[in-house]
Amino acid sequence: MGANNSDTITMDTTPVDTWIGVPLGGGQMKDPVAPNDIRRWAQGMQNSNPLYYDESVAQAQDSRFGELVAPQSFAVCTDDSHGAAPAIQGNIPGTHMLFGGDEWWFYGPRIRPGDKITRSRMLFDYKLTQTGFAGPTMFSRGDTEYVNQNGEFICKQRSTSIRYLAEEARKRQQFSEEKDPTWTEDQLMDVERRKMEYFAQVKALGNQRKLNVQPGEQLPERLIGPHTIASFTTEWRAYPFTIWHTFRPDGLPSSLYDAGWLPEMSRDFDKGDIDPTHLDGLYHGPSRGHVQQEYAQLIGLPRAYGYGASMGAWILDYIGNWAGVWSDIIHSKFSYRTPAMTGDLTLLNGEVTNVREDPMTGQPLAVIQVTMSNQDDAVLATGGAEVRLPTEDLPRSERPG
Repeated sequence: MGANNSDTITMDTTPVDTWIGVPLGGGQMKDPVAPNDIRRWAQGMQNSNPLYYDESVAQAQDSRFGELVAPQSFAVCTDDSHGAAPAIQGNIPGTHMLFGGDEWWFYGPRIRPGDKITRSRMLFDYKLTQTGFAGPTMFSRGDTEYVNQNGEFICKQRSTSIRYLAEEARKRQQFSEEKDPTWTEDQLMDVERRKMEYFAQVKALGNQRKLNVQPGEQLPERLIGPHTIASFTTEWRAYPFTIWHTFRPDGLPSSLYDAGWLPEMSRDFDKGDIDPTHLDGLYHGPSRGHVQQEYAQLIGLPRAYGYGASMGAWILDYIGNWAGVWSDIIHSKFSYRTPAMTGDLTLLNGEVTNVREDPMTGQPLAVIQVTMSNQDDAVLATGGAEVRLPTEDLPRSERPG
């Protein structure tokens, strides 16, 4: 794969080629997962499902696991780069990145307190195309596999990174709304009412099994937001890698920190040895545009914006909350079209499009299609998932997991 044949602007992708198929390094968590890591994750993702923060619900007589267990979305927060690092390899000067999507395969084991999760990483492939947003744009995919201390494969994430020339994005100004939308008090009260209705349904399901699912069933709508710098910061702090020295390098090669970032969006490791704030990412480094408008505009976005990894978690939590704790998401694939912005409301709507038998277990397998949009009906993300549903009550001694 080489440079694009654009008449004016090109992107040399040859530095990326040498990284394809190479086992990649990164950080590995120093400490096992703690119960408060799971609670902080549920709080950061605004997922008020008591199964993931209230041990009395998780340990109830009718529970599946008998203990606090992380939602399936939690895997991504055990990584030090949202699972995106393997898709950001090779030096392309002047570039930044946005999340383009995630595909997940879940193999069965859940993450529990006391688990120590390790990851392996590899760049899978890439393609170069022209976009209205930034001209020559690379869509690269990288794989991260998550394994627990028993050698059990928990899941695999195939993350898509959109790498683009920041200067070109600034010139084109595809996103031009620099001010947050205005909400009336009545509108905000209605949003809160609808949020309460959604989580009342989630709480009512509790530890029950999701039975008799039929094609055409609509998932209840979930609302998140309106987003603020405070809410984006709370999301960021739910990721353990944002805490100083929670990860240690595993010694394998990676060009993540030498990927061609703008100077303003780079980490300063010399200063970070003295003050880890300079390695934080949010105050300094590639994520500062999420909460600082001037840096969002530096990379071609109008105002502070949300995290692609959080968008993926919102979707997985949305499906998981509907399906219940006795169900298992086994595969999902979603593309992200545009980030959530400050002031915007995010709405998730889903539908069961098919129910068939899982050939591995004989259980029902539901196919779910989900659309994520904002208050103006602009689509933020689309995709689908396969969910293995339960069939009947089982005695505790026979429960899976």
